[in-house]
Amino acid sequence: MKSLKILSFFQPKPMNGSKYQAVNLIGNIISLYRQWFTLFLWACFLLLNSLSTLAQKDSTNNSFFKLPNLPGYLTLKGDFHMHTVLSDGYVWPALRAQEAIRDGLDVISVTEHVDFERYPNDIKRDMNRSYEIARKAAGTSGLLVINGLEISPRVPPYHCNAIFMQDGNKVPVKYMKQTTESFKMKDNPTRAELMAPFLEAKKQDAFVFYNHPNYSWWDKKSKELFTDFHQELLDKGILKGVEVANRGGYNVIAHKLAAKYNLAMFANSDEHRGLPASTKETHRPVTLVFAQSKTPAALKEAMNARRTAVYFDDYVIGRASEMEPFFKAAVTITAVQENRKGEPIIVLNIKNNSTIPFQVKLKSDYNLEKHPLGAVTLKPEAVTKVTLGAVWEYPAPLLVKCTVDNILVAPEEPLQTEFKLTTVPGNKKTNSPGQDADTD
Repeated sequence: MKSLKILSFFQPKPMNGSKYQAVNLIGNIISLYRQWFTLFLWACFLLLNSLSTLAQKDSTNNSFFKLPNLPGYLTLKGDFHMHTVLSDGYVWPALRAQEAIRDGLDVISVTEHVDFERYPNDIKRDMNRSYEIARKAAGTSGLLVINGLEISPRVPPYHCNAIFMQDGNKVPVKYMKQTTESFKMKDNPTRAELMAPFLEAKKQDAFVFYNHPNYSWWDKKSKELFTDFHQELLDKGILKGVEVANRGGYNVIAHKLAAKYNLAMFANSDEHRGLPASTKETHRPVTLVFAQSKTPAALKEAMNARRTAVYFDDYVIGRASEMEPFFKAAVTITAVQENRKGEPIIVLNIKNNSTIPFQVKLKSDYNLEKHPLGAVTLKPEAVTKVTLGAVWEYPAPLLVKCTVDNILVAPEEPLQTEFKLTTVPGNKKTNSPGQDADTD
């Protein structure tokens, strides 16, 4: 009996109605508080996650590649030459899409070698698989993924990419002896065998461009970089472009080929491993496509019309028909009438709306102060002020000629343009001693 009394001491004693209601009310309050606190924590988490996502999008898509659109066209940024483990690369195709989204690109094409597989025992051959994986990885990001491949014999016409392919598995490679684990061509491949993949690309209405032309090929018998085979591809309407920059390196021979044979110009990473994030020091090479809309059809139309340009390091290479409106869309100039201690001057406020630091040389009928040879660096997303002196009468209009040293419209020709400006009244008060309008 004694033990039962001890046990009964630890058992809850019955409460009357008022006490029970009070305890129940306190429990409900605590439960409600826990629910609200949980909701508060979730709200904080979602808010921080949203802010982090917005900050990430701003730091990738908008901060590094800020480029102007041309009148009537969008400036689309693309990389049309990359590899993965499905040929001779070292990464999965999904990474190529993730890198492109990170770098703020608009379009990519993963171009596996149609004639080589590094891991045939691990990955089943399917020339459309990289495209399918990358497209799925792009999701709803807005990144366009174009189906492509690389035809890469080590004899003329050497390496070429075919993009906008419909079915890469239909491309024949009978010029090869072995395509798995090691690359072995037939000793004497026929012209027909070498031409066959290009005829299939044409049948599928693909766009073909010549990859990284230079004299480091395996076939040392030919020093010609544009052979009779290339000429035949050109005559058949198959060859339409050339890679002027590859992995960031400028190829002057390719630039000359583009000018001579009216080829669309490309800049691509040709990456096999992981691409580092773009930094302030450098960025991945990109092809600029001036298209009417962000669609595969508009991209192809622009390429066929040769409305492309090359952007690598701080250089932009294209044709004058696109480069002049490109520069003028990136830069705005206002000419302000000022008075410096009784001397009339004009201050040019030059705003660079892009992320490209333009290297320009300015010329005017008036003195460009503090800038020998008129050399000025227009810093990215900044206003540069330049003072014109010896202005005894304010002109109408003011003509400023401009040479842009890091925009090339031919292999040895920088862009030259001019601005006709109307000067506007500014501060007519005398500046304080030592003050100067040139603050760039």
